[in-house]
Amino acid sequence: QVQLVESGGGLVQAGGSLRLSCTASGTIFSRGDWYRQAPGRQRELVASITPDPPYYVDGVKGRFTISRDDAMNTLYLQMINLKPEDTAAYYCRTEKYNEEYWGQGTQVTVSS
Repeated sequence: QVQLVESGGGLVQAGGSLRLSCTASGTIFSRGDWYRQAPGRQRELVASITPDPPYYVDGVKGRFTISRDDAMNTLYLQMINLKPEDTAAYYCRTEKYNEEYWGQGTQVTVSS
């Protein structure tokens, strides 16, 4: 059974940094994505580790970095120079045998 557990969210001032983690059990991160969903908005893909180079949505390029530690089976999202518009619930996602799996989400709140 695949499970994804996220951590690392919190409240930070604009310009601050956070690192989100997503640890998987029952699978490996051959595919790993970070999504976010702000109140009243659709969930959007923020970054994906699968393409080379990784994919980033416009607006986070140069500020967010997706990476993974295969030994720890963990996917990361390093976020620097955070902005109030980055405020959202962040979710990690992966696929295994054409099934998709999501973490429970971690809240990131950036104050101005």
